Amino acid sequence: MHDFIRRLARWLALLLVPAPPRPGPYPSDPAGPVPQTRPEPLPRLRSPYGREPYTVDAGAVPLVRPYLVAYERECAMQRRRRLALVLAADFGIDLDRHVVGTSGVAF
Repeated sequence: MHDFIRRLARWLALLLVPAPPRPGPYPSDPAGPVPQTRPEPLPRLRSPYGREPYTVDAGAVPLVRPYLVAYERECAMQRRRRLALVLAADFGIDLDRHVVGTSGVAF
């Protein structure tokens, strides 16, 4: 517990007490000050997708999610299968898989 209190006090001291000034990284040059040159500006970062103007064609964007379209197709296919089974049952037709030519109708 004492160690925790010491560490907390040291951390607060480092955080709140200003640091002493440090000497510069290089000693002063006897020939005079070094002229400062402006660094070249960095190029603007651009996304490759923003280089050409792009407009969204509202007619090309689907308004319905693809999973909804797939769900509606599956429901329509199930309705056709049920209708085929009901009609086959009404007319006494056996639509088991062993009957040749009925796999496309019932399944």
